[in-house]
Amino acid sequence: MKNYLISEAIGDIAGSAYEGRSLRIKDYDKVKLFSSRAHFTDDTVLTFACAEAFIDNLDMTMNLWKCANEHRHAGFGSKFKLWMASHKPQPYRSLGNGSAMRCSSAGWLAKTEEECIKMATATAIPTHNHPEGIKGAIATALTIFHLKSGKDKDFVREHLLNKYYPDWANRKYADFHDGYTFNSTCAGTVGPAMICFLESKDYVDCIKLAISLGGDSDTLAAIAGPMAYAYYKKMPDALVYQALKNLPDWMVEVSERFDDVVNSNNI
Repeated sequence: MKNYLISEAIGDIAGSAYEGRSLRIKDYDKVKLFSSRAHFTDDTVLTFACAEAFIDNLDMTMNLWKCANEHRHAGFGSKFKLWMASHKPQPYRSLGNGSAMRCSSAGWLAKTEEECIKMATATAIPTHNHPEGIKGAIATALTIFHLKSGKDKDFVREHLLNKYYPDWANRKYADFHDGYTFNSTCAGTVGPAMICFLESKDYVDCIKLAISLGGDSDTLAAIAGPMAYAYYKKMPDALVYQALKNLPDWMVEVSERFDDVVNSNNI
């Protein structure tokens, strides 16, 4: 496998076209991937920043800060912008879904469950040091870790979704689709994203299910995308190509080096 980080970027870019109250969509059949409005957002900037920090042994907080400030107009939230403006950035106990959308590298890199939890926590605490923020990162990264390691959907539902988000464990996509609205918390995002994966047929289906919830579309798809890739082991080449075209050179370079590290871990 390769293009591990691109599995997040595709979801983020595709979902970005449906961000904003007037753009959100509920109709699965009308979801178009990589429309003219599509672009990478803060989800991808911070995902690649975390991955770069891991593979180059950089300070996580400062690399997140540096990369964010190099892409100031990527769509960061108001509290995160204040964090970016500080010369000594400190965590602000966020419980938002920003921790879950940037942590996928922990799931891909970790060799054990314990290491995955430690690494996921490291991606969260520079800003999202609230227990719910940390939990969102851990649940997301562990799902990727176990799926890449060969666990099935039943394992994810029983041992991860039920453990971390029990309120979502027995719910089906159709049960909440119509009433689901924008939610920027981990508690209101990670469970639904996991269900999008659990009920998907393939990678593209997962992305479209996430976007057509009509919520925080780029983040839902950014969280669910790596889960789907970890399980299905493939993504359409055309989507990978389109994503790479949308990314700056530094992200493409980090993606290639990250693939080498993950694959060397798997030898």
